[in-house]
Amino acid sequence: MSQIAKFWDEAIVPALVDYIRIPAQSPHFDKEWAKHGHIDAAVKLAADWCRRHAPAGMKVEVVKLQGRTPVLFIEIPGSSSGNVLIYGHLDKQPEMTGWREGLGPWSPVLQDGKLYGRGGADDGYAVFCALAAIRALQEEKRSHARIAMLIECCEESGSYDLPAYLEALAPRIGAPDLVIGLDSGCGNYEQLWGTSSLRGLVNGVLTVEVLTEGVHSGDASGVVASSFRIARQLIERIEDAETGIVKHSAFHAQVPVERAEQARRAAEVLGADVWRKFPFVKGMQPVNIDLLDLVLNRTWRPMLAVTGADGLPPPVAAGNVLRPKTSLVLSLRLPPTVKAESAARQLQAILEADPPYGARVKFAYGQAASGWHAPQTAAWLEGALETASVKHFGRGVMWMGEGGTIPFMAMLGAKFPQAQFLITGVLGPQSNAHGPNEFLHLDYAKRLTSCVADVIAAHAAQ
Repeated sequence: MSQIAKFWDEAIVPALVDYIRIPAQSPHFDKEWAKHGHIDAAVKLAADWCRRHAPAGMKVEVVKLQGRTPVLFIEIPGSSSGNVLIYGHLDKQPEMTGWREGLGPWSPVLQDGKLYGRGGADDGYAVFCALAAIRALQEEKRSHARIAMLIECCEESGSYDLPAYLEALAPRIGAPDLVIGLDSGCGNYEQLWGTSSLRGLVNGVLTVEVLTEGVHSGDASGVVASSFRIARQLIERIEDAETGIVKHSAFHAQVPVERAEQARRAAEVLGADVWRKFPFVKGMQPVNIDLLDLVLNRTWRPMLAVTGADGLPPPVAAGNVLRPKTSLVLSLRLPPTVKAESAARQLQAILEADPPYGARVKFAYGQAASGWHAPQTAAWLEGALETASVKHFGRGVMWMGEGGTIPFMAMLGAKFPQAQFLITGVLGPQSNAHGPNEFLHLDYAKRLTSCVADVIAAHAAQ
């Protein structure tokens, strides 16, 4: 652990500082990413760093398929049988507003053991963490299997470029018996956390049109239905406004007994931090006081959020006008085992059927990403994770589903059905990926690196 911590301080943190300065926004947020060159700069930074700190026998290549974001592909020969695939990404979310004074998305700041800035925790640290773990194993003369690392640059846009690379690099990736993904979360910073599931997602725009142009509200209200009110009616078909419960059985799934027990244990360990980690305004309460219900709500139950709107002028510019249309961005999180494409079609049918007052209603979904449910964890991996967590944190490993959607996991799960999966990460309380004030908890990242090294060694020893 001490050598890994030293390597983090001397070699990794300076590289991450430089990486955070690069506004390498994912293609969804930077349509001209190829012209701007920021993604290429982030990949070059990581590739050059890997070459400077290469473990024995390492080969590193920046692979570019025509018209697609690049990937960093790394191969390291093993001293034991087996094949490990390690995943991470280098593309970033956009800036977001609300950064505290002195902080910013592209201005790295070290403060109280945390490295602030966009992308450090989600997910720039991954390639550095993985290489540090392998270097440590070689320095300590501990065996490891052959390792392939795939670091993509399209994850924050739904990983739509990843299948092409999985196909193109299939002969070099081989058939991994262990997949390690470093793009997930942790319930606290006091022990190792494994991700047991991820929710799916349907994203789309609901548009309600009632007029061809805006008219005086004093003249039209009471004659023409408000497009916003109709949108509210349509959303009520999906979600109970009083409880937040999603109504239709097509969007629900049975929670497996093992996952329900893991959720119960997570609720006990985390306590009120299950909800206190969020920046509630004064007086605001969570939707339920039952902690187990809250854990299951964010991991195994469908939930709807309105994440954007159009057709609504800002208050300063809002006149007394009955607006012609309202567009709302709907984000429906799905249980891990619900097929997203089927759910998207069902959602579209429910919203567009029999529109109130004959309004023009359209739901256009742009993303339908299925979730992921981990296969049964092998005894060797379960034991290795428990041992590593106790060794490096002083507490045993915990498992919990994550509420977010990471499309690459469903892809890798389908591509390598026989593999064992360790999906973990550094996104703990207040780390705020995608939002303002994102940070990387450095002590946790160092301990996690040591745990990853121990798991790779345990894989080689089985």
